[in-house]
Amino acid sequence: MLGGKLRKISDVEYVLEKSYKEGMQVNGVIFADSELLEQAIKDKAIEQVANVAFLPGIVKASIAMPDIHWGYGFPIGGVAATDPEQGGVISPGGVGFDISCGVRVMRTDLYLREVERHIDRLVDALAVNIPKGVGSTGKIKTKRKELEEICVKGARWAVEKGFGWKEDLDYIEERGTFPNADPSKVSSKAFERGSDQPGTLGAGNHFLEVQVVEKVFDEKVAEVFGLFEGQLVIMVHSGSRGFGHQICTDYLRVMDAAVRKYGFKLPDRQLACAPVESKEGKDYFAAMACAVNYALCNREILGHWVRFSLEQALKMPAERMGVSLIFDVSHNIAKFEKHNVDGKIKVLCVHRKGATRAFGPGREDLPEKYRKVGQPVIIPGDMGSASYILVGTKEGEEKAFASTCHGAGRVMSRAEAKRKIRGSELKSSLEARGIRVVSGSMSLLAEEAPEAYKDVNRVVDVCEKAGLSKKVAKLRPLAVVKG
Repeated sequence: MLGGKLRKISDVEYVLEKSYKEGMQVNGVIFADSELLEQAIKDKAIEQVANVAFLPGIVKASIAMPDIHWGYGFPIGGVAATDPEQGGVISPGGVGFDISCGVRVMRTDLYLREVERHIDRLVDALAVNIPKGVGSTGKIKTKRKELEEICVKGARWAVEKGFGWKEDLDYIEERGTFPNADPSKVSSKAFERGSDQPGTLGAGNHFLEVQVVEKVFDEKVAEVFGLFEGQLVIMVHSGSRGFGHQICTDYLRVMDAAVRKYGFKLPDRQLACAPVESKEGKDYFAAMACAVNYALCNREILGHWVRFSLEQALKMPAERMGVSLIFDVSHNIAKFEKHNVDGKIKVLCVHRKGATRAFGPGREDLPEKYRKVGQPVIIPGDMGSASYILVGTKEGEEKAFASTCHGAGRVMSRAEAKRKIRGSELKSSLEARGIRVVSGSMSLLAEEAPEAYKDVNRVVDVCEKAGLSKKVAKLRPLAVVKG
């Protein structure tokens, strides 16, 4: 297998030796069981793990999560940290086109049994109030100056405008405002594409899901997170929409020129990058930060529409229902973080492309409420099975730069899913199982069929067995709203 260069460390961890390809700076590390590993090899995502190991200044290893699959440059489910002091680079391919695509979970004090008869009414309200679909535009129209404010303030802009609660900010990554954003590094075309999309869900794998807490695995941590069995919760998955996509597109051209300028030898043009400390690297990070703040603002506004819809459907104030944010975290991002490298604490540029930050207990970056137990980790599954709330671990900090999976991971391309699955039949099948589906496009719905994804239960089990994160609660879907 892979020329004998893939070593099994445990049932859920494999090492791809750096001698596999001449030019690899570090080993590859893949967290997977035998079945998930076989899928990643078939998908050729393991080749991308090897390619990422060529990046200048990469530290420890090129890492892959169990939901790994083929992506642009980096595999989706790829993690890599580079050391700026050692010529470490930043790569848009290690972040992705949907910058700061991420997920939030909002809890309630409601038991499903108390409100089950109103679920259809809630779904109808969400479908009306949440703008969704390809190229969807929101109810909030922003001028260039306001967009620049969003770029700098992030979710704080939404709260200041009345789209959210001040206490939400404590439970958003970076307290809702990503640092070092500079709107002057963003193109006019990106601003044009982003002008009418704040507070929109989008399409593809983005969704809003009404869920019930089906099982609690860790009572202590669940209590800290405010979770209990039978509870109604709502999950939102969206990102920076066309704004972030355009920023990625713009800077791939910049990075392509930078590769030639700095003389980098890379096995894949899609890994285009620049030194973190270079002008190109700093400009990209400043623009990426704008897209992160756009996404954080977007999800905060979506959270506002969730509260509004709950109030409409259940005829109660959101405060009385206890509609509060558990956490909001990105899974397409590059961040400067402190990590232990060979006994030294270093500031690294950590790329997570389809991977979720999963800090263990004690991190000052976490809300005070979570510091003793660790960071909530939100793992959406496919719309027919389950999603999970996990918690970060100290072991995961050492093994994978405090990273874990971000979802189930695809096993079927979107085109293949559309060929094999009819959206209307999928909708009927899900609703026969008691899962209400609202989708603006049957074709796009087919792309997201459960059959197109890996088994999220298996993916999460691997993360737990590997020590990357621990299961706290399992969430069962009741209804899904998609573009």
